[in-house]
Amino acid sequence: MSAATLRSANAVQPAGRLLFSLFAIGAMAMLTAPAFAHDATPTAAKPQGWSYPFACCANYDCRTTHTGEVLEKPEGYVIAGTGEVVPMTDKRVKDSPDGEFHWCAHQGGLDAGRTICLFVPPRSY
Repeated sequence: MSAATLRSANAVQPAGRLLFSLFAIGAMAMLTAPAFAHDATPTAAKPQGWSYPFACCANYDCRTTHTGEVLEKPEGYVIAGTGEVVPMTDKRVKDSPDGEFHWCAHQGGLDAGRTICLFVPPRSY
């Protein structure tokens, strides 16, 4: 092996170590970064707002609904835009901290429009 080839091979080793170290540090930073869900809009009942649980929201899946978008029927909560019925006993139904309906749904893919969580106000009688 010539001296030039040997020097070239020795120069590659530190560069490879540096790239591997940078990759490892970047991977650790991404895996240990805190995961925050986004916040619900402040209301009169919750002037500071509140945070959607991470299990329900990937930073864009949840929103406050408008009047008539979620209907309370005997068979459950009906999502007017999709026709989906979420039974009142379903584990996706959560108590709304601010007394408003909030709908968390998949925004794309095969499950687009399918409910992840539904925050509901106290039931009316």
